[in-house]
Amino acid sequence: MNLDDIFSATGPFNNVLAHYRPRPQQLEMTRTIFSALERRARLVAEAGTGTGKTLAYLVPTLMFGGKVIVSTGTKTLQDQLFHRDIPAVRKALARPISVALLKGRGNYVCPYHLERALSEGRFKSREDAQHLQAIARFVAISDSGDRMACGAVPEDAPAWAWATSTRDNCLGGDCPQHKACFVLKARKKALEADLVVVNHHLFFADVWLKDEGAGELLPASNAVIFDEAHQLPATASLFFGETVTTGMLLDLCRDVRVEAAINAADFAELPQTVGDLEIAAKQVRLGLGPAQARMPAARGLERGEFRAALDEMVRALAKLDALLESQAERSDDLQKLYARCHEAAGRIERWLSPPAQASDNLDGVIVRWLEAASHSVLFHATPLNAGELFARQIEDDARAWIFTSATLSVRKDFSHYLHEIGLKEAETAVWESPFDYDKQALLYVPEGMPDPNSPGYTEAVVAAAWPILEASGGGAFMLFTSLRAMNEAHRLLQARMTESDARYPLLLQGDKSRTDLLDDFRSLGNAVLLGSQSFWEGVDVAGDALSLVVIDRLPFQPPDDPVLAARMEAMKRAGKNPFVDYQLPHAVINLKQGAGRLIRRESDRGVLMICDPRLVDKPYGRRIWQALPPMKRSRKRDEAVAFFAGQVGDTDGDTDTPSA
Repeated sequence: MNLDDIFSATGPFNNVLAHYRPRPQQLEMTRTIFSALERRARLVAEAGTGTGKTLAYLVPTLMFGGKVIVSTGTKTLQDQLFHRDIPAVRKALARPISVALLKGRGNYVCPYHLERALSEGRFKSREDAQHLQAIARFVAISDSGDRMACGAVPEDAPAWAWATSTRDNCLGGDCPQHKACFVLKARKKALEADLVVVNHHLFFADVWLKDEGAGELLPASNAVIFDEAHQLPATASLFFGETVTTGMLLDLCRDVRVEAAINAADFAELPQTVGDLEIAAKQVRLGLGPAQARMPAARGLERGEFRAALDEMVRALAKLDALLESQAERSDDLQKLYARCHEAAGRIERWLSPPAQASDNLDGVIVRWLEAASHSVLFHATPLNAGELFARQIEDDARAWIFTSATLSVRKDFSHYLHEIGLKEAETAVWESPFDYDKQALLYVPEGMPDPNSPGYTEAVVAAAWPILEASGGGAFMLFTSLRAMNEAHRLLQARMTESDARYPLLLQGDKSRTDLLDDFRSLGNAVLLGSQSFWEGVDVAGDALSLVVIDRLPFQPPDDPVLAARMEAMKRAGKNPFVDYQLPHAVINLKQGAGRLIRRESDRGVLMICDPRLVDKPYGRRIWQALPPMKRSRKRDEAVAFFAGQVGDTDGDTDTPSA
């Protein structure tokens, strides 16, 4: 069967997939990817919402015949591919290929650590004990040990730390539960499979291990396909940099206490030093003040209280390192704990005393910065040009490399993305969305909005959005660029609903898992979901449940972000314009992701409301909204309200500015 037959209206997908219909863009994209696989080329492919890019790369992958790794940006899409999309394509094509799902170690229950935690009974709460018992019941009937399949225990439950392993505390071949290890079982299946589904974090963990000469996680393959490829630069920065946290040190202290009680009970100095490190690590967090913030290393080190606490923590960590070295031969677990402690001490030392580096461009520049979270401090060392480091990994690699997403270019210009990921030479292609945005959607930029940085801006956003919410009857996403604004808007909406007759279920990011919130949103039909970055991408709600997306402001990165500030300074020294060359295209790509939540099917209709007046008032605003789908545009509230009654007529259709 050829590709035209496969993607025809009477082809195999018509009987396998609900709502299937032929799309010329999808067929063209499939042909392009098939050619890239055969030629082992590097292809960067943007496919607008509704193109059906998943089928467009899965069909040639299954017909290709070689071993392929597909990497996703989120574990949600990873599970969707493995459990839903790939089985459907395999059934439609009648291809008996073997498929494996492979995640990072922390996603699988560790039988050894679970059994040990249950036998020792060292729990912080009754809930932890109940969750561990639930995990044990899950393991007894599970073939995969994948924690996402354990619905009885929340994804963020503290009990998972007791029931999973890390690279640091895994006993490897010496583990008494070696034969029952779910990680090894998953890796064995991956080695034998024709198609392996991973996520970007695992892919870069594999790259990092190879770079360190410490082996590999992923099998050899003929091709690698990155879905949600717009997330790769951020993931690459994470893995090519270094991070150590006070939380990691507190976890280390917890594990040392447990092991010392078992195999070094006669060595009283060990738990004493653990106590000193715990106190010092907590003082380090207190030394940065109560607020959660990011800051350059130099600014944090200027704070006397923080610097004194950090010096004390470094001394306690060095002492614990020496004590663990002296006791390491008493057990395998003590040896592992010594290795963890030594690595953490090394990272802190490198963070405090970085090597000299060139600063005339971005290559090789490492930014040291601090992040004060709610209960811990994170010490980051981030490379400014992770793309250059990634490019080194694939420069002599003969595999086919496919990068695809709905948001990789700025008006078909891929230069920003290619630079971020280090691809100097790559084929590029764009397929526009098959949706009729001119009839299906309206872009509404309300008049009279204040400057986004002015006091009371979020209040103005809620006031402007309220009549549109009433017209839509709920069924709305309200997307914010900060958690602070999201929470403030939630309070304001609660107050408005108390004062009015309108009642819409309010769903707030963080109250439940993202999956549960989306399930509630779909089933309620008239809910208003408030979210921040987690809901800007990777969220698919088709049908009447979602007909309004409100975005509070253009998603520019905060100017006081220490990595962004260092990047801008380095770009200025290199004679570049940081705003035009980096901040603007970055904001465009993020905004396209948020806007893409609105229309998911040919039958969907809705309003995209972007409240930020800079979209119209600033010269760069035109470049931003022209990169969005070609919706009708309006600044009139009445036209946005009328859209939901099907009364909106043709706007002037002007391609240069939203209608006045």
